[in-house]
Amino acid sequence: MSMIESIRKQVVPVHPEGRNFIILFGIGAVILHYIWSPLGWIGAIATLWCAYFFRDPQRVTPVQDGLVVAPADGYVCSIGQFAPPPELGLGPEPMQRVSIFMSVFDCHVNRAPVTGRVTRIAYKPGVFVNADLDKASEDNERNGLLIDAAQGTFGVVQIAGLIARRILSFVHEGQNLGVGDRFGLIRFGSRVDVYMPPGARLMVGLGSRATAGETVLADYGPAAQERPYKVA
Repeated sequence: MSMIESIRKQVVPVHPEGRNFIILFGIGAVILHYIWSPLGWIGAIATLWCAYFFRDPQRVTPVQDGLVVAPADGYVCSIGQFAPPPELGLGPEPMQRVSIFMSVFDCHVNRAPVTGRVTRIAYKPGVFVNADLDKASEDNERNGLLIDAAQGTFGVVQIAGLIARRILSFVHEGQNLGVGDRFGLIRFGSRVDVYMPPGARLMVGLGSRATAGETVLADYGPAAQERPYKVA
């Protein structure tokens, strides 16, 4: 393997949605440098942060039947039984929900928690309170997906945070998703809720760190199985 190829494999790619932001940050850094050089250094650091924010690394996803993987990087900020958003059409009865909060230093590319078919996409405008709060699930701008999987119907809700102003969805109704596939992105700092059908055996606790496409949130299968993986 050549040195160039080795370096290329170690560089984390940037998601295309972030390229214009990085260019704007870079232009701003140059302008600040001409105004006052110390400001230019601040702009350069901000540009590097922007590139880091929009990183889109490969993930090694367990593909064993019955597993539910994390849809987002961050920490588990809420676990419990909650009524799903009404626009998803899942009914008023509480469902098992796991919520993952993404800070501005986490990767914000979201990945499918299960393999299945997207049967509904429902966007709801709202406010922009801290996504770490429980009321964010009810009050904040959000975009929800219904995924019909072998285990049942899952609700996956992208929630805008205090400084997030754009929720992006890369999928459409009727599309089939594989576990770990990219389905969206949120700018900047936000949260993802996963509503699960009955029978989930939780594998995380409050405060657990989650990695999108890799961390197992829950298991519907037997207690001990060998887990195959895929890289994406």
